[in-house]
Amino acid sequence: MTTRLIFRLPSKYRSLSTHARSSTSIPATLHLKTGQSFSGYSFGTPRSIFGETVFSTSITSYTESMTDPSYRGQILVFTTPLIGNYGVPHNIAPRDSHDVGVVLESSGIQCAAVVVADVAEKFSHYTAIESLHTWCSRYNVPGLTGVDTRAITRLLRDQGTTLGRLAVGDDAALPPPKEDEYWDPSQENLVDQISTKEPYVLNPAGDVRIAVLDFGAKANILRALVRRGATVTVLPWNYDFNAIRNGFDGLFLTNGPGDPQQCWSAAHKLRVTLDEWQKPIFGICMGHQIIGMAAGLDAYRMTFGNRGHNQPVLALASSRSIRAGRVYVTSQNHQYALRLQEPFPEGWEPFFINCNDSSVEGIKSTSDSGRRVFGVQFHPESAGGPLDTMEVLYYSFVLPLRSHT
Repeated sequence: MTTRLIFRLPSKYRSLSTHARSSTSIPATLHLKTGQSFSGYSFGTPRSIFGETVFSTSITSYTESMTDPSYRGQILVFTTPLIGNYGVPHNIAPRDSHDVGVVLESSGIQCAAVVVADVAEKFSHYTAIESLHTWCSRYNVPGLTGVDTRAITRLLRDQGTTLGRLAVGDDAALPPPKEDEYWDPSQENLVDQISTKEPYVLNPAGDVRIAVLDFGAKANILRALVRRGATVTVLPWNYDFNAIRNGFDGLFLTNGPGDPQQCWSAAHKLRVTLDEWQKPIFGICMGHQIIGMAAGLDAYRMTFGNRGHNQPVLALASSRSIRAGRVYVTSQNHQYALRLQEPFPEGWEPFFINCNDSSVEGIKSTSDSGRRVFGVQFHPESAGGPLDTMEVLYYSFVLPLRSHT
């Protein structure tokens, strides 16, 4: 018989939550498959959902995190106590040589739900047009506040990412779901759900032509390429790039949600590209994992992944602005990683390694392989996060494209 633990924030702390003081407060409880429950109050849309419970240590940029397609299907727990204090901006931008149609990382909220210690009903920022509560309501996303996110984070850190259910309203008083009732988003091809269905072009007047395989791209990846003068053609994740590759100067593989094992069809096509095409290739996050799988490396599920803006990585090799032996602070959001193995596949070498857990943070083709391929697990374009590795995107990918056109 499973013993369930129920956590409630002491009343003297619960009273600090602005939403808890609202006369319209609705009870809500987060149930974890491992037997713990956390009770608080609902904000956003008052509906119950299942998802994969993960935590992020990022201090700012909650709007960018919540619109990141890599969080699809996940119940996002913020370790920062106060969330929502600077509101939500208007999320429409032009499509031109400077921008890609949105201000945030996609056109809407991508995570399944959000959990915070204290949600701010009042907000203050010159670009804000609505509160976190209103924004979540517009996108039918439930939220939970008035809970001890520190306790949730410690559980997830120790036992690993855990399936969960956010029960809202009358559902909060019901018994927790049975183990076989929890939904596991990693069993679905989330990339196929979020990737573009049709190709489209950004900044058609650019001086280099980049094809982008969209596994769930953050808008700032496309924005970073466009602002560096590239014409960007965004393709579905499983598009046969080899049929059109001669029309491009480089190939870019984006981030995306879920298990990379669901994307083997893309890895098989990329293997052909690596064997037959000598132009630069760059991958971020999921794209990095697809490159590694095509090269012969294994991708595995980490215990709790890395999500936040403060992950240190050690450079193992030098490449233009990157210096071997130097530590860079990076922005990350991933559950899976490439396995460090010895020997590494012929023609490849590790580029970065995580200083905390020794996971592979980057790979690159060797100088004698004849290829110009780079992959990084972190986000050098970082929205939000530090800009320590921003130059790796330009000097290792965009600049070589321009010098060979």
